[in-house]
Amino acid sequence: MTNAPEITRTRSDYARHAPDMFRSMLAFSNAAAKGVDPVIAELVKIRASQINRCAYCLDMHIADARKAGESDERIFLLSAWEEVEGRYTEKERAALALTEAVTLLTEGFVPDEVYARAAEHFDEGELARLVAAIVSINAWNRFNVTFRTQPGGAK
Repeated sequence: MTNAPEITRTRSDYARHAPDMFRSMLAFSNAAAKGVDPVIAELVKIRASQINRCAYCLDMHIADARKAGESDERIFLLSAWEEVEGRYTEKERAALALTEAVTLLTEGFVPDEVYARAAEHFDEGELARLVAAIVSINAWNRFNVTFRTQPGGAK
């Protein structure tokens, strides 16, 4: 049993009320995605959205991952990626560890070992874009969780 409040409707359509901000967010997200492996990008978006409990983004990015050919098994196991062997590449695992560190920032910084692990698999340009993609999905999560944006366009 959870103490989460009952969510009955979207609070506001932030995209309609702040279209310039929405377009800027889209531009940032699109720029961040350039050069990031599409599979890794979707895994990162799903994992951050799981942590942030963003139903809207989970719905969207699980659908996008499936359209891109991602397996249900890998999607279902993503919340426990560290516990399973052979399902995710070392590069994907490094990206997921970085996603968790950037998303949570529990220690106030991204640990050196997490950054170094990612730097082993991504060149400096890729790493900058990967971090931007992580920051971007976290921003989208925060908008959609705050405004209670419902998955699948439901109000």
